[in-house]
Amino acid sequence: MSDELKLAVAQLNLVVGDLAGNLAQMQDAAAQAHADGVDLLLFPELSLCGYCPEDLLLSPEFREQLSRAEDELRASLPEGLAILYGAPEYGEEGLFNVARLIDGGRPLASYRKRCLPNYGVFDEQRWFQAGESACVVEFRGIRLGLTVCEDLWRPGPAASCADAGAELIVSISASPYARDKASERDWNFRQRWQECGLPMVVCNLLGGQDEVVFDGNSLALDGNGEVVMRAPEWEAGLFTVAVRREGGRLALASETRAPILSTDESQYRGAVLATRDYLGKNGVRRALVGLSGGIDSALTLAVAGDALGAENVTAVMMASRYTRDISFQCAREQARLMGVDYLELPIDEGVAAVTGIIDSGTGEALSGVAAENIQARLRGAMLMSLSNRDGGMVLATGNKSELAMGYATLYGDMVGAFAPLKDLTKTRVYALSRWRNEQGKVMPEAVIDRPPSAELRADQYDSDSLPDYAELDAIIEAFVEADCSAEAIIQAGHDAATVHRVLVMVQASEYKRRQGAPGPRLSRRAFGRDRRYPIVSRFRR
Repeated sequence: MSDELKLAVAQLNLVVGDLAGNLAQMQDAAAQAHADGVDLLLFPELSLCGYCPEDLLLSPEFREQLSRAEDELRASLPEGLAILYGAPEYGEEGLFNVARLIDGGRPLASYRKRCLPNYGVFDEQRWFQAGESACVVEFRGIRLGLTVCEDLWRPGPAASCADAGAELIVSISASPYARDKASERDWNFRQRWQECGLPMVVCNLLGGQDEVVFDGNSLALDGNGEVVMRAPEWEAGLFTVAVRREGGRLALASETRAPILSTDESQYRGAVLATRDYLGKNGVRRALVGLSGGIDSALTLAVAGDALGAENVTAVMMASRYTRDISFQCAREQARLMGVDYLELPIDEGVAAVTGIIDSGTGEALSGVAAENIQARLRGAMLMSLSNRDGGMVLATGNKSELAMGYATLYGDMVGAFAPLKDLTKTRVYALSRWRNEQGKVMPEAVIDRPPSAELRADQYDSDSLPDYAELDAIIEAFVEADCSAEAIIQAGHDAATVHRVLVMVQASEYKRRQGAPGPRLSRRAFGRDRRYPIVSRFRR
């Protein structure tokens, strides 16, 4: 090898199924890497087709277009540059998730992913078959061990690369974000280093895809297991790693050493990127938010403004006779602070009309929750009508605590195409709101300080129907995210009656959540594809 080999990771925001767009991004990155003197450029897992294409993989047209895109990619590579990229491999033996090493357009190696995740948000065993052996290839004097994502999250593949003579492990990855994922990756990759004793370079995906969001945070560990390169979370770019042979060992160095973000900042930026990508990748530029003067809609509006720009966001205050003066004040002030379009549309006449129709038709007056929910459902209908008229996408404002307990109105405040706060408990909503205001005020302090209320009846507060949020959220996190039993949660110090009440309501509300908008996974375990429970079930915990 030469005295120094220059590697780079291309941390890119790719789009599932956008073969032409992904190809263009990869070609641009290859041109930049070649101009920078890079020898080997790493792309994320399934980079050409995006992760994860799911049942698109079963389409013959998809397969044909993918094959043409791969041919074009190989033909366009500049001489002297090698790339490692991800693609599906179709053949008589089945379908495999592979990493292909190409040097100046010439194939050097193809590695079949051995560990196929089939838990949480992953379903890879639905489409792919597992590879069976390590792949070690010599590249300009260095023996590279090729791996793909999950191969470095389980014992075995890294060690088998070392046994096969590898000196450096290179991995392409699509590792989605979860709360405190950066620290988890550090710990996990050090476990792999302890098994194999080899330096490693990992290129991770960036961007939102339906209910998952990828944070980037590509890494390189040296021969001592220390992080020598950390790409920033939530940012695209090319990040280089220098490899030099020193005394028979490989030494890695990089000028990129991004910090691990705080939980608050990382979750907030994840919500912003997920929202921007969900709308943008679906061709939508504008968003509508029902702004109530409360904390959830305030944080949703802040996320929308940061994701799309204030000029592309409309806040709609839909007041009833139960709306407090402070709610008006907070909504108007936030709209002013953020510079978004702002509408006030009173709903009392509409509520009276709908209620009157039902009352006269049935001969019985609506009351209680049935009457209260007319307000929420009318608001949902108004937002969707504005969406139909203006083309903006409605963002649902519900949080994880409400969705867990069913404290939300189906076809009312659950209306929307995307729910940025869906995986944030109420306590996390408060934490992220405080963090965002510290970066630059986007909401009045009164929004954060006032007690939460749905304002569907006089003097109504969340505390009338729900346990204290600090206790509620701790129980939800233990039950939903850690899968703890009722007995374990009670032994941790929670009131037994409260625990049983919460668990019953979580299980009884599955039918509501199944009809709600998708939202990004920002915790350790989210409702949706990350946690799948039957709607019809008599099992109780």
